[in-house]
Amino acid sequence: MSDLADIATGADFPVFIPGTVWLVGAGPGDPGLLTLHALHALKSADVVVYDALVSAQILAWANPEAEQIYAGKRGGKPSPKQGDISLRLVELAQAGKRVLRLKGGDPFVFGRGGEEALALVNAGVKFRVVPGITAGIGGLAYAGIPVTHRDVTQSVTFLTGHDQSGLTPSQIDWPAVARACPVLVLYMAIKHIDEIAGHLLANGRAADEPVAVVVNATLPDMQVLETTLGAVAADIVIHNIQPPAIICIGANASLRLALEWQSGAAPRSLNPLRHLAE
Repeated sequence: MSDLADIATGADFPVFIPGTVWLVGAGPGDPGLLTLHALHALKSADVVVYDALVSAQILAWANPEAEQIYAGKRGGKPSPKQGDISLRLVELAQAGKRVLRLKGGDPFVFGRGGEEALALVNAGVKFRVVPGITAGIGGLAYAGIPVTHRDVTQSVTFLTGHDQSGLTPSQIDWPAVARACPVLVLYMAIKHIDEIAGHLLANGRAADEPVAVVVNATLPDMQVLETTLGAVAADIVIHNIQPPAIICIGANASLRLALEWQSGAAPRSLNPLRHLAE
């Protein structure tokens, strides 16, 4: 790790200027998926304001003199209000601190990074965005599921499982999504998967469409539930699946039959596309 630390504090990296905020993605969980810009920010920050899905191992790489402030938001549990978090970032920056806002995944993919950036703009605080690997791509890759594959699916749609009210998103055009989106990747959807699956089934999706539910994506305790659209809600209950989880709906979920690499087993000698084409 010392060599990486030396690289991350090298002169070729952007200077973390006092009085600014960096909105940084920490990736889906595996510390090795952290970017060098993110590591540089950790080594340079005076304050780290971090989310619930940022691991202790990643936080251990921070500047030892940096203050660490928890600002995690977990569904159904007491959490800091978004407005209070944004105000805190502004106050810390205005106090002359180098403020690292560290988020799981990517700050601009269902991470409220845009809301915080707008708050900084309105307060006249300069900021930088450091993208991270989002769970809908990196987490599925660790489960052996490519989000696109030109022989199976040529597009992918990312959706959130709830809106600001905590309910199933009311602004999603479910009939259009069901018809036009061959692969759906759902974030934060465990609570409302029964309703979401019902919308899709009612608008023409097949009950036997493959579904993969990836829990604790990229971490040592990662689990993958392989099921179907018609059975996913019941299977989540049966297996007591808890967040955080990413849900993939689409034919590409069956590619896991051949592409699962985390188990260390030899690749299966089969063509998973055969039954998808039948």
